[in-house]
Amino acid sequence: MPDSKVLVLYHSRLGSVQKMARLIARGVESVDGCSAVIRCVADSDQDDLTDVQVSKDDLTNIDGLIIGSPTRFGNMSAAMKSFIDSTSREWMAGSLVGKPAAVFTSSSSLHGGQESTLLSMMLPLLHHGMLICGLPYTETALSQTTSGGTPYGASHVAGHTNDKPISTEEKTLCLALGRRVADAAIRLHLD
Repeated sequence: MPDSKVLVLYHSRLGSVQKMARLIARGVESVDGCSAVIRCVADSDQDDLTDVQVSKDDLTNIDGLIIGSPTRFGNMSAAMKSFIDSTSREWMAGSLVGKPAAVFTSSSSLHGGQESTLLSMMLPLLHHGMLICGLPYTETALSQTTSGGTPYGASHVAGHTNDKPISTEEKTLCLALGRRVADAAIRLHLD
């Protein structure tokens, strides 16, 4: 049986969400039989991309999806929303139905709208018929964090000047989120 593939799709302007995406991909790939595909969503004025830009073809032949965006006024970024809004054909075809999904974000402040951003990213995934994976409190880092991390998904507090590194707990939760979706993808792929 071929590996299960999980698409880690992100939008990042200042690099924090990209760093989280790479940690989450490591978590995915730590699960035997699962591989991560990293893709980014670009702004119209962004030309310094270091990862491959997403295409709709990336949504086919995947077994799971994890999306990440910076927090923008308590919501996902316009670039991520625009990409998701363009997936009507995939929605009508049921391309993502029954596959596991998760979300992650970064904001400049602790109370910068992380949870509402994560919830806003879940809504279109639910419309696509995806199965949402959060982070359970059995992940002890969730109870120990003094920065990012929620049961809704991984998060990071980057600071007002984007100078705060991803904390130990935030890293742990990024890796855990990747493992959780990968494990679900493999279990669902076997059925």
